[in-house]
Amino acid sequence: MTSNKIENSPTAKINALSDSFKQVLKRGQQYVDLLDQLAQTDDAEELLAAAEKLAEQDLHNAFIDFPQHYQAADYCMLFMGRLLEMHNVTSVTVDENGQHEFVAMIDPLTDASFKFVVSDNGEAAFTEQTQQQPLFYMNLKQRLFQFNNRALVNYFIVYALKKHSDLELRDAIKPLIEFANELADDLNFTINLGILNTANDERFKLQEPNLQLTVIDRLFVKTGETDYMLMNLPQNSGAELLLDQGIKFDLSFDPDDYSQEWAFQVKDPGEQVSFFDILLHYTMVREWYLADRDALAVRSDQLIIADDEDDTDQSAATIPPEPESEPTEEVLSTTAIDEAPEETADDESEAVDDEETPEQKKHDEDD
Repeated sequence: MTSNKIENSPTAKINALSDSFKQVLKRGQQYVDLLDQLAQTDDAEELLAAAEKLAEQDLHNAFIDFPQHYQAADYCMLFMGRLLEMHNVTSVTVDENGQHEFVAMIDPLTDASFKFVVSDNGEAAFTEQTQQQPLFYMNLKQRLFQFNNRALVNYFIVYALKKHSDLELRDAIKPLIEFANELADDLNFTINLGILNTANDERFKLQEPNLQLTVIDRLFVKTGETDYMLMNLPQNSGAELLLDQGIKFDLSFDPDDYSQEWAFQVKDPGEQVSFFDILLHYTMVREWYLADRDALAVRSDQLIIADDEDDTDQSAATIPPEPESEPTEEVLSTTAIDEAPEETADDESEAVDDEETPEQKKHDEDD
């Protein structure tokens, strides 16, 4: 009884309030220090550490309400903006909207804005707000980054190309690629560029192991209307489209590989052209691809994040993709979703209404 009276006494309540203030003041000072670090440091590791800690901050207190503060998605956006700023990339502008959220604008896409959407496992999806396309995923704690092939095609190739030129869209994608490369170079992130990879030896395997050769026949018919030539590859292993400036676009399988999995490959003298660039710049290939997108969907390796409580290795790994599940609009799982079978681009709304798999530990990346 005496103990209860002491605990409920005015003195005890005052002491509890005083202790609460002390905790809040200490936490508030830590918060301010992290904000200063995020805003002022020129060291990439310090920048990442500040963003990661801010994203995990819990400022809730039973006695005291903090003044306005931001959410995990905002700190991800500020982190991205600062890292680009440190590398003198000026085409991405980060600003605060009327809801006190930080959003990005990318020049020359003056009609588009982008926000991060953060899942419970800490994965942040950089999401275009009009079409709700998550263009890439990153996890600061696990240092993983992966482009979402499906969203890249849906937003840039199907939707934005109706409003912008191919050169404008190429300029818009450049700072996102730069950001990925900065993460890799400065912070040792594991990155997956997906269909933005320009390496000549990169092969983009199809989601479906078998391909009806009539799909290649339709490309052959289309080349009859152009100056481009479609050549058969040795051992009837596929076809190679000869484009301009020495660019070669293959759809083939390795005849010496027992699995004989079909894959796209882009080869150019300077290794500057990606699969995405081919779809963006060559109308004939784009129309052929979108018309048979169900057959030509691209698969790529997945990055996975192990749970903290797992006994397995916590590092990034690549694993073969699982069969695609029924898509929903829930987009926040561990790695980017590749593109799955999709309709043609005739109707703008068809491109964006069935994008992502449910939240899970990994993304299928099929373009």
